[in-house]
Amino acid sequence: MADIAVIGAGSWGSALATLLVKNGHSVVLWAYLDSEKDTILNTRRHPNLGDAIIPDELDVTTDLETACSNKELIVMAVPSTATRATARNISGFIKPGQRIITVSKGIEENTLKSQCEIIEDEIPNAQVGILSGPSHAEEVIRALPAAVVAGSKDKELADFTQELFMNDYFRVYTSSDVHGIEIGGSLKNVIALAAGMSDGLEFGDNARAALMTRGIKEISALAKAMGGMPETLFGLTGIGDLIVTCSSVHSRNHTAGFYIGQGMDPDEAMKKVKMVVEGVYSTKAACSLGAKYNIELPIISAVNDVLFEHKSAREAVTDLMHRDKKSEVEGMSW
Repeated sequence: MADIAVIGAGSWGSALATLLVKNGHSVVLWAYLDSEKDTILNTRRHPNLGDAIIPDELDVTTDLETACSNKELIVMAVPSTATRATARNISGFIKPGQRIITVSKGIEENTLKSQCEIIEDEIPNAQVGILSGPSHAEEVIRALPAAVVAGSKDKELADFTQELFMNDYFRVYTSSDVHGIEIGGSLKNVIALAAGMSDGLEFGDNARAALMTRGIKEISALAKAMGGMPETLFGLTGIGDLIVTCSSVHSRNHTAGFYIGQGMDPDEAMKKVKMVVEGVYSTKAACSLGAKYNIELPIISAVNDVLFEHKSAREAVTDLMHRDKKSEVEGMSW
């Protein structure tokens, strides 16, 4: 049994905390708001997770020091835009060499840093890794089968994470390719926005398949330029996560994109989703990374134009279809 803190009582943090309790670990869940804590403690349910029961053994607190002190593992499950501030706030409460994994997905707009890099900035004496893959909270908390990847530059941390989380319905693989995992997890949200817009426009299955396929090519090209492995992007944390996020009713990014495709203003769409739409915050950063590494990202750029340049979703799709003719695989000889 391990002593674990899960920082962030959103749907994903609550689902993972529940899984860890069921695996026999001692877990405390940190909530940002007293109302979040009280709801879970009083009802043993999460408002975004239906009728799924949160075990009585799971403790909930709003005190960061209580949550983080003397833990064998800290799981960072806050929205990606809150990772830096939260990491800074917990830095004084943890020991040197503290194991920390993030389950958030996103690139910081002003620094172009990933979630692991942000935590390493704020807590330089920690061992940092990531858990990522196609795994909606709504299904994991119901013990439906899923497979994910524990990534870290440190093999011991990846193995430790695998051991803590893996059970008969939650399979965990390990990987050293943190760059590939984080780029895949962050940018698939942007492609899911595009897929949602296409569905909102009622463009059908063919259009969605094209967006997903060409989208993973953009993500893979950027990840490779940044030192990631293409194989990672064709695995669970790349194409696997992309498929589920572009097609699931649980996907907040696809849902927001759907509303935009139907003609809703992006800000209004995010408010209607009522949860953080991570892809919106990663889109500008992805465009900046493409420019930095000289990688063409037509779909991601089109999403950026819709979100921030007042272009309609229909016009963005038309522009994508009218791009110059080219071969599907560059450099292929006849």
